[in-house]
Amino acid sequence: MLTVVTEDGSTRGGSLIDEIVREGARPMLAAALEAEVDAYIAELADEKDERGRRLVVRNGHHQPRNVTTAAGTVDVKAPRVNDKRIDAETGERKRFSSAILPPWARKSPKISEVLPLLYLHGLSSGDFVPALEQFLGSSAGLSPATVTRLTTQWQADHKAFGERDLSATDYVYVWADGIHLRIRLEEAKAAVLVVMGVRADGTKELIAMADGYRESAESWASLLRDAPRRGMRAPVLAVGDGALGFWNALHEVFPETRHQRCWVHKTANVLDSLPKSAQPAAKKAIQDIYNAEDKEHAARAVKAFEKQYKAKFPKAVKKITDDEAELLAFYDFPAEHWIHLRTTNPIESTFATVRLRTKVTKGAGSRAAALAMVFKLVESAQARWRAVNAPHLVALVRAGARFERGELLERPETFAA
Repeated sequence: MLTVVTEDGSTRGGSLIDEIVREGARPMLAAALEAEVDAYIAELADEKDERGRRLVVRNGHHQPRNVTTAAGTVDVKAPRVNDKRIDAETGERKRFSSAILPPWARKSPKISEVLPLLYLHGLSSGDFVPALEQFLGSSAGLSPATVTRLTTQWQADHKAFGERDLSATDYVYVWADGIHLRIRLEEAKAAVLVVMGVRADGTKELIAMADGYRESAESWASLLRDAPRRGMRAPVLAVGDGALGFWNALHEVFPETRHQRCWVHKTANVLDSLPKSAQPAAKKAIQDIYNAEDKEHAARAVKAFEKQYKAKFPKAVKKITDDEAELLAFYDFPAEHWIHLRTTNPIESTFATVRLRTKVTKGAGSRAAALAMVFKLVESAQARWRAVNAPHLVALVRAGARFERGELLERPETFAA
C-alpha cells in the first residue's frame, strides 16, 4: 500500500510508526483467527452425520468490523464456522466461539484497563475520546456515551462483587491494608480499604474493597462484618500494618485468626524514630530478624537489637519488643510461605501502578465511579497474580498441620492417608 508521509514523519492517520504497527497487526490478527478456526475444525473432523458428511465445516467470513486494540483500530473479517452438532442436554445447536475475538467484541481488554486509569487521572468521560485518539489513531467504539455505559456497568460489577456469596471459597491467609490513592474520594484522609486472600489451592484473590479510614476500627469492622454474613470462614492468619484499626475489627469479627504484623511497615516505623546516622545499621539488624533461619534465631536477633539500641533509643526498641509475638508469627507456617506472610507486599505491589498514575483531582467526581475504576484495575491485575510458593501446603495449614522451623512436623489425620 502506498502511503504519503509528511516531513515530520506523520501520515493522514497519525505517525508513520503507528500506521506500520496497525498494518502489521491486521494480518497477524487475521492469521491467528484463521489458525484458531482451522484447529477447531480439524479437532472435530471425525464428527459426521448418518450420511458421512462432516458436521463442522467452514462457512465463509463474518461482516468486517473495527476492533480497537493497543495497536490502534484495525478492521477484522473473522472466519465463520458452520457447526451442525446438537447439544444433548439443551437440544440446541453448538456454536464456535473465538477465544481471540469474542462475538461482538469491539475493543481489547487492554483498552478496558486504560479507561479506569484515565478516569482516576482526572479525565472526565468526555475527555476520553480525544485522549485515546491521540494514541490509537481512532476513536471508533469509544464515544462518551459508550464510556458512560461502561462506567455504569463497572459500578454495578463492583456492587455485585461486594454482595457475592463467600461460602464456597476458603481463605486461609489474608492481607489487609489501607491504600491512599489521592483519587476522587470525599475526604482527604479517606483510603481504599483492601483485603486480599489466599485460597486453599494457593491462588490469590481480592476478597473485599471499600472506602473508609485506614486507622478507623469502625471502617474496617464495617467491611469485615459483612464477610461472615456472606459465608466467609475465619482465616488462619491475617497480615497487616500495626497502625491499622483493622486489628480491633478482626478481633471482633474473627477472634480466632492469628495476627502477623507487616515487616515493611514496622521497619519504616522503627527507622523513623532513629537519627539518620543510625538508620543503615538498624535496618540491617531488623533484616536479620525477619530473614532468620527459624523462629529461635529470629528471637535471638530481637535480643541482639534490643541490646544494641535500648540504651540510646528505647522507643525504637519498644516498637519491636512489644509486638514480637505478632512480628514472628509467620515462622509457625511453612518456610515456603514466609516470603508471602511477613509483609503486605501483595497489596502494595498491586496498587503501585494505580498509585503512580493517579493524582489529586478537584471538582466534581463520583466516589462510586472512582472505587469502581480501582476495582476494575485490580480485577484485571488479578488474572496475572501468581499462586504462593508450595501451594499444596496451604490446605495443610487450614487442616491444622503443625510446622516447626518451617517444616511439616505433624500431618493432620484427615491428610494422613
